[in-house]
Amino acid sequence: MKRIAPRAACASAWTRVGAVTVPRARATLAAQPRLRAWSAALACSAILASTASAPAAAAEASYPDHPITVVVPFSAGGDADLAARNLAKAVHAYLPQPLVVLNKGGANGAIGSMFVRDAAPDGYTLLLARVGSQAILPALQADLKYRWDDFTPLGLLDLNPMVCVVNGDAPYRTLGELVQAIRAQPGKLNYSTSGPATVLNLATQILLDAAGLSPRSAVQIVYKGGGEATAAVLSKEVQFSCNNVTALIGNVKAGRLRALVTTTAQRLPELPDVPTAKETGYPQLERISGWSALYGPPGMPAPLVRKWGDVLQKLAKDKDWLAGVRNIGSIPNVMPPAATARFAQDQYQLFRDLGKKLDIQIK
Repeated sequence: MKRIAPRAACASAWTRVGAVTVPRARATLAAQPRLRAWSAALACSAILASTASAPAAAAEASYPDHPITVVVPFSAGGDADLAARNLAKAVHAYLPQPLVVLNKGGANGAIGSMFVRDAAPDGYTLLLARVGSQAILPALQADLKYRWDDFTPLGLLDLNPMVCVVNGDAPYRTLGELVQAIRAQPGKLNYSTSGPATVLNLATQILLDAAGLSPRSAVQIVYKGGGEATAAVLSKEVQFSCNNVTALIGNVKAGRLRALVTTTAQRLPELPDVPTAKETGYPQLERISGWSALYGPPGMPAPLVRKWGDVLQKLAKDKDWLAGVRNIGSIPNVMPPAATARFAQDQYQLFRDLGKKLDIQIK
């Protein structure tokens, strides 16, 4: 029987789409599940790496020999930027070269994401991946120029749980009381978001759906960003909002806002009196959370993927990094590359199914 060389066999697993190398199954939309195709292509990266030329192998062995850029697909000062800068500060202890943060915002994170998607897979251009740009956009925007799995996953970093809040003077003391008020006065209560296809709106829609209420039982008021959405609750322009805990925790601790629920399995140490989604009777909310991950361009060599996997596992025990994550209201949750791929697929499917059910699309 004719033997097929590993490099020749793996060549059939990848193809070119424009300037980008992607798994052939992805390009041809084969019936095989996308995650399986993605995993097979990554496995082929390992085979190709083992047959790489001597110069390429030497470059991988010396990696990194100059600074690495981590692209944040959002503006400076937000949750993604803070996560990237905390990462850059901490990994300096485990790599001989610095990690340099580059903010490349625009188009809800699509511009920075495409910049990394099209970069050389040499490990020197990475992406601070976020739920909005890597799961929600691919799930809800049909004309998006990249897919949820158009990257090499290096590891999940943290979770950014959601908290639903009302004004500190509001009559609603529990989530049940808020839901009952919405049920009794459909279309009368308003909630603030930063857009229809954001976790702020989707968290509220999951809550309404779980309570057996229509998507329009409460009225969405859209603001420019999460900060403005929070300010709307403080000024009583709206009655409630579900937002990342990072954007709310200061006002909650000061009593200006009242937190009714967190989308976590356990109570947050920073907000020990706020019940979890399961405790309030709405465990469906546990599925929605912000998150940060580290991605590379497609086709990144297996040795570099393993190296970053090892670095992130060390980071998971680093007291300074852990403290930095918790200080911005996030939960450390480092995952290896394969688990990160499964997590990303689950998130993509969650928002795709939710978008179909509630007829939410980004145009």
